[in-house]
Amino acid sequence: MSVLHKNKTFATLLATVTGGIGLHRFYLRGLADQWGWLHMASLPGCAAVFALWPKADPYFLLLPLILSILVGALEALVLGLMPDEKWDAAFNPGSSKQTDSRWPLAIVLVATLMFGAFALIATIARLFDLLYTGGIYG
Repeated sequence: MSVLHKNKTFATLLATVTGGIGLHRFYLRGLADQWGWLHMASLPGCAAVFALWPKADPYFLLLPLILSILVGALEALVLGLMPDEKWDAAFNPGSSKQTDSRWPLAIVLVATLMFGAFALIATIARLFDLLYTGGIYG
């Protein structure tokens, strides 16, 4: 029986692009992953905030998804920076292949760091703008 070899670069890219809804967790651990479902719950969380507070600033309406995206970016960095031997032990125990990370992974990690830093700074700046000025600057 052949075991599917999970690609580290693809998992990192998936965490960067779709980390807010947890697709990387389902790719790595299957549909039984509770943290993946918690990421997925950010979408109904946004709907719940809208139902409870329909005239809220869009920042607050999207806050559950924004937080999930930030956690997904952090998970992407953790996955991508994991040593190949540890990666194979954790996610490819029955695979005959060995992971050999190359330059595409480094490019994905740099892009993830740039995106994550921008998103975190923008999130914090908007929060302080709303809390301290009532959103006067945006």
